[in-house]
Amino acid sequence: MTTSTTLRASVLAVAAALLAACATSNDASSGGDGAAGVTGDSVKVGGVLTVTSATGYSTGGAELGAKARFARANAEGGVHGRKIEYIGAEDDGMTPDKGAAAARRLVQKEKVFAVLPVSAPQFGGAEFLEQQKVPWIGWATGPFWCGKASAFGFNGCLAPKPGQKTQTWWGNQVAAQLGGAKGRTFWLQATDSTASKYAIQTIGKSFTAAGFTEAGSSAALPSQAPPQDWSPYVNKIMKSAGGKAPDVVVSVMAGGKFNTGLYAALKKAGYKGLITDATSYDPKAIADPQARQALDGVYAAPQFEPYESDLPEVAKMKADVQAAGGASAVLDQHAAIGYWSADVFLKMLEKAGKDLTRDSFLKAAGTFSYENKGFGRIQFPAGKTESNGCGALVRLENGTFKVAQHLKCYDNTTL
Repeated sequence: MTTSTTLRASVLAVAAALLAACATSNDASSGGDGAAGVTGDSVKVGGVLTVTSATGYSTGGAELGAKARFARANAEGGVHGRKIEYIGAEDDGMTPDKGAAAARRLVQKEKVFAVLPVSAPQFGGAEFLEQQKVPWIGWATGPFWCGKASAFGFNGCLAPKPGQKTQTWWGNQVAAQLGGAKGRTFWLQATDSTASKYAIQTIGKSFTAAGFTEAGSSAALPSQAPPQDWSPYVNKIMKSAGGKAPDVVVSVMAGGKFNTGLYAALKKAGYKGLITDATSYDPKAIADPQARQALDGVYAAPQFEPYESDLPEVAKMKADVQAAGGASAVLDQHAAIGYWSADVFLKMLEKAGKDLTRDSFLKAAGTFSYENKGFGRIQFPAGKTESNGCGALVRLENGTFKVAQHLKCYDNTTL
């Protein structure tokens, strides 16, 4: 072989290696084709949920809800001739790193078109999905949802920035339950997680906008495990309203063990006021006798019309979930969240049209409006920076959930 032939072969080899490296790099780092996960007759999606966690908190029921809604859509022929290929949900274990890895796996390995439902208080895949322009839809509980082009909370944005609009429905619904907020006080209890701490600002504003006076708040609890001794926290709450207990205690903690521990300790200390949270509307939580006792009388605040309602939209949701889950189907808050997230996604697909790509979907979803009595309303782009403004109250009475306040939408206020 001549010197020129050897040189030419070396150059070709280097060029081939560079091309291979680029191809590998692009495949590994990018969501790739804007039409990934789309065929002539299917759209592939998968979700990220907190199925397991150290605190016992789980959003795993959202998988059944999404599966149920997609099953009905497929039975009706799909959207623009495409059926939904739902591959299930990844478990982030309430750990940001696991959530980021799950998002990458769904996009890079499974080649999904969109990620849903996403319901994870410490989801770590937000920046990756935004970078890759991959749509994601779910329960927008933290600030990582807000302001992103690729993120769509079925309930809007619950953690707006100062100067933007935040919800007032929770405070107003509690005020309606009490017959008014004038002269009444509230305490906000959080953990040291990002979402929980931010909720002190947003939920606090909801209650002050409704007319309550804030007695105080705390985010001193570690987010990974509840304390063995609740007395220091309870003692502080019981004296927060000028030396006496507040009229309302609001928990923005994600974790059944946190809430049942706090509520049991409050009741033991003689607390007689109203207790409310966003997570205890859960049949599984009250299966344990001690948890049921701790949660008795508590007002949960779901962002959808409760299962106990007689509205046709709710009856249809229940029938779909029970058809998908069979005798073992659990009608919990998370199943409804998965269901309504999937419902919103399907409506967005309809608007995006038959020539479906991620770009066409994001364009259609970015100027989207939809109302349903099951969860209220949602509108984008407003939903990128503010809540949909809708919610209900459900009270546990002697082991049975009952509707205290039906779903209602209120005007948002500036944070």
